[in-house]
Amino acid sequence: MVAVKKVTLAVGGMHCASCQQIIEMGLNEVDGVIKANVNLATERATVEYDDDVIKLSGIIKVIENTGYTASEIEEGAGKDTQREEQEREYRHILYLFYFSLTLSIPLLILSLPMMGLEKFVPGFLMMFMDWPYHKLVLFLLATPVQFIAGYRFYRGSYYALRKLRGNMDLLIAIGTSAAYIYSVVATFVLKDGEVFYETAALLITFVLLGKLLEARAKGRTSDAIKKLMGLSPKTARVIRDGQEMEISIDDVVVGDKVIVRPGEKVPVDGKIIEGHTSIDESMLTGESVPVEKDVGSEVVGATINKNGFITFEATKVGANTTLAQIIKLVEEAQGSKAPIQRFADQVSAYFVPAVVVAAIATFAVWYFIFPQSNAFVFAMLAGTAVLVIACPCALGLATPTAIMVGTGKGAENGILIKSGEALENAYKLNTIVFDKTGTLTTGKPVVTDIVALQSPTRPAALEEINGFLKTAAGIEKGSEHPLAEAIVNKAQEQGLDIPQVTDFEAVPGHGVKGRIDGKEVLLGNRKLMSDVDVATGSFELDLERLENEGKTVMILVIDGKPAAMIAVADTLKDNSKEAVERLHAMDIEVAMITGDNKRTADAIARQASIDRVLAEVLPQDKAAEVAKLQKDGKTVAMVGDGINDAPALAQSDIGMALGSGTDIAVETGDIVLIKDDLRDVVTAIELSKATIWKIKMNMFWALFYNTLGIPVAAGVLYPFFHLMLRPEIAGAAMALSSVSVVSNSLLLRRFKPSLNK
Repeated sequence: MVAVKKVTLAVGGMHCASCQQIIEMGLNEVDGVIKANVNLATERATVEYDDDVIKLSGIIKVIENTGYTASEIEEGAGKDTQREEQEREYRHILYLFYFSLTLSIPLLILSLPMMGLEKFVPGFLMMFMDWPYHKLVLFLLATPVQFIAGYRFYRGSYYALRKLRGNMDLLIAIGTSAAYIYSVVATFVLKDGEVFYETAALLITFVLLGKLLEARAKGRTSDAIKKLMGLSPKTARVIRDGQEMEISIDDVVVGDKVIVRPGEKVPVDGKIIEGHTSIDESMLTGESVPVEKDVGSEVVGATINKNGFITFEATKVGANTTLAQIIKLVEEAQGSKAPIQRFADQVSAYFVPAVVVAAIATFAVWYFIFPQSNAFVFAMLAGTAVLVIACPCALGLATPTAIMVGTGKGAENGILIKSGEALENAYKLNTIVFDKTGTLTTGKPVVTDIVALQSPTRPAALEEINGFLKTAAGIEKGSEHPLAEAIVNKAQEQGLDIPQVTDFEAVPGHGVKGRIDGKEVLLGNRKLMSDVDVATGSFELDLERLENEGKTVMILVIDGKPAAMIAVADTLKDNSKEAVERLHAMDIEVAMITGDNKRTADAIARQASIDRVLAEVLPQDKAAEVAKLQKDGKTVAMVGDGINDAPALAQSDIGMALGSGTDIAVETGDIVLIKDDLRDVVTAIELSKATIWKIKMNMFWALFYNTLGIPVAAGVLYPFFHLMLRPEIAGAAMALSSVSVVSNSLLLRRFKPSLNK
């Protein structure tokens, strides 16, 4: 039996899509690795492997052998290791940038006369311009930049070439080395040749600046995770050995008795054993109204205790808490790849070699075919500009940054999207199938009508109606049927005293009978009435009307005479009809699937304005019904409770499982709707559309930028306008393109569901 394990690793040192592919290729070539996925934006690798063939240490060694760093990410809410890694990387780049900038500024100033810009040189520096060791000073300033600040590019190039692949590092290394080496030759061999030390140094400086801005922007794409991390309290107050003590949240164990005072956060998940309170669960559901909690109620870690003193027993701690599971789901989604990213990966695989060929061709054209004055220098600068302007960083960041922000935004709105693929595909949906019971409806039958069967000349008084309800509740109190529970609950809500019943008897499938206050009482359906010869003709029209509304009608008979009809129904949730209307406004067909009879199903469908009804469908047949819709060319989402609807959720193109808020690690479904609010189906589709639009904008910008930038850098405008793009300017433009893509993805944080607009 294969011992399959899955691990998430933090990967350091990636700069572009090619880096990501080099690591993926290295991992997937190793025996024992089943599947490896590397994400540039999150800087993480998710690896499934056979533990009998390769160990975790071996996987880390493989990544290190490709030239990158790797470390296992610890699970658990409150451990923001990604944030710490990003901060370390940011500080490292910042130091390199300052180092490079400090040397590049005087280098640029001292190079201005050679660029024909003497008027910009401060007067007190002019005395150094004709100094015989002028070029040597430039060499001494440029060399540390080239080999200290630029070391990361040489190192990355070496490991890329070992895998016979190219990456951004290779392009930068070739471009800067060309300018630097030529300048060294001009300094020590040619003596009177022009030097371009400032070109190489400024190019490295601008690339580092771009990486600095990119790192800061990428850090902001995971703001949702940081907010979730910050929700968890650091300590908990527990009772151990009869003593109350405050301990670290990491030390809480299942079974601990935890005390929470008014205004404090609930530290872990649990079940209340003492006290009553209201809990603000807005961090979980987005709902601002506190939820009443009593003994036996479940509480969720990181929610806020509003006004009561409670003691609860810890049931889930550490990585098993609801908050930790939410964070885990969001992190996995942010680290996953959307199908649209395959296009970027395919382009990137051939991009670097194509750019190198384009740079060589550019050099050859300007040196051999259209030579200018000082032909070698002109051709070298043009080729270098092509190399650096075409780095595929923006293309590699186009998809993952948008996916990160989109999934994070979903979590903020109570929608957990498990993968980039689910987020991408949701916008394609044209058919939504809702389960009825517990999804469209509350799942709890309630009394909807009490119709007194009195003389037409005498309308029933409220007191008489309540009397019938008391009698019905009394006869049903001994029954465990859901319909009986609905009647008893209705009587209790009205504050009625429920009478005692004697000689109680349940008639399976028909109803109940007994004696109350000496009177014989029957309560049941048509079948029971037929069995005891009670005629329904006088109220048949009202009976059929209620049944046609999808209600279950029970007839109350007292001493052989029909007294009242009590209708019970599983009612629509408050927001079901609005959700269906919003889906219709998006031109999406809505269907309902249920095991109920067709009449009841049709009645619910009419109330909710549903287009198609699939009634009398057994749970095991729901998946087949979804498959039929798919065969008709429909792109289908199934919305259900995630348990008895599991086969249909798995069969559908997108499975949307309703989460209870206390067991969020729902295995079925691609999207979890924490709030049980069906309007979130609409929000999920809207978020998918907004995210895909951002991805397409990013890809267009990245491809358009390179399509336009490479010819300009190659000098196509020079014959007409004498306009050439210097390599350092090309490097700044390249850095700007990556920052622009990430910044565009960050605009997705402004997304608001149409419900809130």
